Amino acid sequence: MEYKGYKDLECYKQARELRIYISGLTKKFPAHEKFLLSAQILNSSRSVTVNIAEGYGRFTYTDTRNFFIIARGSVTETMEHLATAFDENYIIADELNTGEEKCELVFKLINGYISYLDRAKKAQSTQK
Repeated sequence: MEYKGYKDLECYKQARELRIYISGLTKKFPAHEKFLLSAQILNSSRSVTVNIAEGYGRFTYTDTRNFFIIARGSVTETMEHLATAFDENYIIADELNTGEEKCELVFKLINGYISYLDRAKKAQSTQK
């Protein structure tokens, strides 16, 4: 099997699915939202995968952890944009629920990776 780094992380795989889902939803938004809600939700969903990738490439636990925390924040931002899209009648309840479920899964997976980093750092410090 070929080494893929961050692409092997389950949180990345699910974040990518979230990003693709959001991209599909925004195609239904009205044209006047192109530079408003559409741009914001696309940016926040893209920020999740970008920060996972960048964090994975960092040298220290602290740097890596910080980027994963930023990614987690982008997930909650994406959830808020989904709520706005629903409130504005751009998406239906099923689309909101699916989006929220995807966000919640990515959020939990990122939390799991942050916990893994914390445990790894602690284990490394006790070995010294």
